[in-house]
Amino acid sequence: MQNATTKPATAGIDTSKAKLDIAVAGNGQCWQVQNALNGWQQLAAHLTKADITRVGIEATGGYEHGVVAHLRQHGFTVLVLQPVQVKAYARMHLRRAKNDKIDAGTIAACTAALNQDQRQSDERLNDLAQNLTFVEQIEEDIARIKVRLEHIDQPRLRRVAEADIARLKKRRAAELERIAASLRTHDDFARRLNLVLSVPGIGERTAISLIVRMPELGRVSREEAAALAGFAPFDDDSGKHKGHRHIAGGRSRVRRSLYAPHCPPHSAGTRR
Repeated sequence: MQNATTKPATAGIDTSKAKLDIAVAGNGQCWQVQNALNGWQQLAAHLTKADITRVGIEATGGYEHGVVAHLRQHGFTVLVLQPVQVKAYARMHLRRAKNDKIDAGTIAACTAALNQDQRQSDERLNDLAQNLTFVEQIEEDIARIKVRLEHIDQPRLRRVAEADIARLKKRRAAELERIAASLRTHDDFARRLNLVLSVPGIGERTAISLIVRMPELGRVSREEAAALAGFAPFDDDSGKHKGHRHIAGGRSRVRRSLYAPHCPPHSAGTRR
């Protein structure tokens, strides 16, 4: 039985599209399952049998979402680590070899070394985050077509490109309306959305991004919020050298939304 000062057994998961490699910190135990529902079920059963309640997994562009949600639903504490955290841990321990099994062990050791667990994500936001990513991809498509349009002279081709832009803008508006409506079905999200919209120069598109992408707002300091968004200027000093302050890291999609706030049409004249 663990006492109050003993850390729980910790596992690390290296994620790919098709499979998951799992390692337990400290004992060298490793195994592999499919990155699908049957594999997640096997993983949860194996972790439970091994009395492991704390799991670390590296963010891998979305391939980790399913297993993270499944494990959290079954009572496991799951820490989603940023790649920079795992890479820094490996460098600190001079770990240069790399394969899926080794990576899982590194993730497990890095997770075990963390003293505090992350705040669990709000499951209500998971689907909305995917919907918002879809909106962002639509916006990227619109931007690409606009660049292409600058080099098109033929009237017919210009009409085709302009029709594509109009179609995508219509889809974008519909998706944003759907996300906003979903947020407003929850009283806490509705209050938060209205509060952000009360900030001059912030339109609904940017407000939605802040609510969905930064659920920590209201629970962290403004300095921590700036760092999470990637706006915090970090020192670059050493001895007599006084370097320039630079922003680094953070959540790039939030940062892009704040660089160019999408104000509502009636707010002409407001800084965009």
